[in-house]
Amino acid sequence: MTTGTTMIPHSRPSIDQEEIRAVTDVLQSGHLAQGAVVERFERGMAAYFGAAGGVAVNSGTMALEVALRALGIGPGDEVLLPSYVCAAPWQAVQRVGAQARLVDIEPETFQIDADLARAAITSRTRAIIVPHLFGLPADLTALAQLGVPLIEDCAQTLGAMEQGRAVGSVGVLTVCSFYANKLLCAGEGGMLLSSNSVLLERARALREYDGSPSLNPQATNLKMTDLQAAVGLVQLNRLPEFLERRVSLALGYREALAGTSAILPSVPAGRSHVYYRFVVRISQRRSGSDELSECLGRMERQGVQCRKPVFRSLHCYLGLEGFPATEAAEREALSVPLYPALTGEEAAQVFMAMRDEWRRE
Repeated sequence: MTTGTTMIPHSRPSIDQEEIRAVTDVLQSGHLAQGAVVERFERGMAAYFGAAGGVAVNSGTMALEVALRALGIGPGDEVLLPSYVCAAPWQAVQRVGAQARLVDIEPETFQIDADLARAAITSRTRAIIVPHLFGLPADLTALAQLGVPLIEDCAQTLGAMEQGRAVGSVGVLTVCSFYANKLLCAGEGGMLLSSNSVLLERARALREYDGSPSLNPQATNLKMTDLQAAVGLVQLNRLPEFLERRVSLALGYREALAGTSAILPSVPAGRSHVYYRFVVRISQRRSGSDELSECLGRMERQGVQCRKPVFRSLHCYLGLEGFPATEAAEREALSVPLYPALTGEEAAQVFMAMRDEWRRE
């Protein structure tokens, strides 16, 4: 790291006095577990998505699992999902006993390729998990035409639009994550949303086991606390300002990188980007070199912590082949710090580091 330079972390939550007061109010109320604040958070998120209701749970991963179980997916069934994603969707599919079928991504957008998804559908396909990665929607128009139920994963793309409609409004089920570095954070937690009342009731029955007239072996304790929901409610109200700041920073990054060798985030016609991550592609200057790791190291020495946006693709874990677009992303994709809590001084430091790095070509 350059002497005297402050290290800018890749991610940082945006927490203010309002969140602190909301948590304090819950602590002083004496009711900390799932209660009225969770219910208000569920109603607020449902209103945001235009859904009939929401079911808050303890993580985004468990929201995915509950979504699969609510659809009745289990052994003998197949679920499509992209290889270029974190392990959570694959883990959820494994936990319900179904088979995950991996699909390659669109080369320019990092989103699941609808044409390849169509080719992967079999008589056993029961759902497609659609992670909208980095703040950009997947091609929902094409995916909805495949005739397979969509589970939209909006952990990274709250507020984005595709063909004039909000992400999360197309799939039969939508899931969110409220982990500490997400667009809307509660420290931890997740939620399942839908306009299908039957699926919502099934999800609620899976979230907790007390109070049921019969034993359900799939039900467990997945509840969110009022403490988490209190933070989430405040963050939901602040979401418009968060998104405005992210887009503003992204415009600054685009200006800083104009004329350099960096390949900037693609935004196809009909899709909007909310920039959960600002992901650039770097060129491979030397055959056989690990240019991405070298670039990460150089940026860190300038006080800017960058990351691979996906730690490791699923097909790499599983030893599978035939994912050329995903493998290109593994070699070339780099995420730079972008979040509402980034100060103007920090943003200027990132701008300078990016210009220095990508003008080295």
